Amino acid sequence: MAIAESSNLTPELAAIQTEVEGYARGYGLDFYPTIFELIDADQLNAIAARGGFPTRYPHWRFGMEYEQLSKGYNYGLQKIYEMVINNNPCYAYLMRCNGLIDQKLVMAHVYGHCDFFKNNHWFAHTSRKMMDEMANHGSRIRRYMDEFGVEKVENFIDACLSIEDLIDIHSPFIRRREEKSRYDFSGSKKETKKDAPARFEAKDYMDRFINPRNRKSDNEDTDEEELPVRRVPERPERDVMLFILEHAPLKSWQSDVLSIIRDESYYFAPQAQTKIMNEGWASYWHSTIMIRQGLTAADVINYCDHHSGTLASSPTQLNPYKVGIELFRNIEDRWNRGAFGPEYENCDDHAAQQNWNTDAGLGREKIFEVRRIHNDLTFIDEFLTLDFVREHRLFRFGYNERSDVYEIESREFPKVKQQLLDSLTNRGRPIIAVVDGNYRNRGELYLEHSFSGVELQMDYARDTLENLQRLWGRPVHLETRLENASAVLSYDGEDHEFEAGDPVELAEEVEEAF
Repeated sequence: MAIAESSNLTPELAAIQTEVEGYARGYGLDFYPTIFELIDADQLNAIAARGGFPTRYPHWRFGMEYEQLSKGYNYGLQKIYEMVINNNPCYAYLMRCNGLIDQKLVMAHVYGHCDFFKNNHWFAHTSRKMMDEMANHGSRIRRYMDEFGVEKVENFIDACLSIEDLIDIHSPFIRRREEKSRYDFSGSKKETKKDAPARFEAKDYMDRFINPRNRKSDNEDTDEEELPVRRVPERPERDVMLFILEHAPLKSWQSDVLSIIRDESYYFAPQAQTKIMNEGWASYWHSTIMIRQGLTAADVINYCDHHSGTLASSPTQLNPYKVGIELFRNIEDRWNRGAFGPEYENCDDHAAQQNWNTDAGLGREKIFEVRRIHNDLTFIDEFLTLDFVREHRLFRFGYNERSDVYEIESREFPKVKQQLLDSLTNRGRPIIAVVDGNYRNRGELYLEHSFSGVELQMDYARDTLENLQRLWGRPVHLETRLENASAVLSYDGEDHEFEAGDPVELAEEVEEAF
């Protein structure tokens, strides 16, 4: 496959790209054509503030993030070496002030990301033309701002962004509803395919605007069989944004804006689901390419300095680059030695397991398989072992109320693994579902928080309820549970209320937030 034409690389950097891409393809990496853009630090910070895209819809949060990134760079606290976009072709950005060895390292790292984007199953349903779609989103929202006013549209975007995590990350792969139903959510009879007029293709939640229903004439027979009363929804739905789109009394422009935020949430969701794997895979390949083929004797010290900085461990924060690359290396080593399967697992001699070697040579094949089918949650659940935790000295970190400091809670393997899994379940966000869209038969919205290791932050919950109420138009309620206690948080547009059971601590926590 021919190399994608780069827009502004120097001849020297273009030659390095050709060299590095040849190495990457030689190892079996498969990626879309990749376009590298050479930009300065300020431009890179501006693009990073917009999620990696040069053009997006206007909103104050992008300016705020830009200020934070710029100050961090100017004060020497942080530096972005590269940025790559999941697109076809892939777009990647190089910082102009980086040295040649850094540019080569970054290119090798980018090709690892591009391979992951194209081949990992969790990215299979993402748009590969998101660069164009983001620009289109920006144009539509700017048009609404011109028509309805910047402040009005921006305030509505604020409300939408507060629920951007309330999506069902598994819905692209699982059919949650029947494809065709005789009744819609309001209980009215749907038209049969035979009698239905021509309709334009549209997403479900936009269909009522693009294909409005035809009213029956006065002399038309309106006798219909009595329809059963149906609960809305029939079963709990995690895609709260979709439920709001389908049932909230939104204007057409509001539905379009909310659908834009939702589409972008689904686009970015796999990146949050695969952060450890994605960075680990890219780091694995940049280290492999650089060490084996990309370095000269004069480059070794410079490369090692920057590579070690990328993989540096922190006593207070998990480094996804470090955990990801080391776990991929561990898997490759184990499958090369044949250290897997019933015979290995049933061996009671720890020394024999450590020295186990059947010369299976399946390591490279295995890591490509892992890259294809796993996300961070299944990656950690399947391949994190006791020996790995001991070797890398992982521990469980927590807050000690008596000493008022964070400290090591445990080094026990089950607890360390469980904390990692809790932090990765649903991307570390609370699992919230719509239970009833007609609570108490008043058209009120009732949601439920399913505890999965992540508790609600009450101040966040309070603000989110306010924005949900703005979107829904009627009171909203959220039930949450902590240990054996439950609480229902409510907001009716004016006042917050809560009902809490035992223990007293939960009531006190909610009281502080309200």
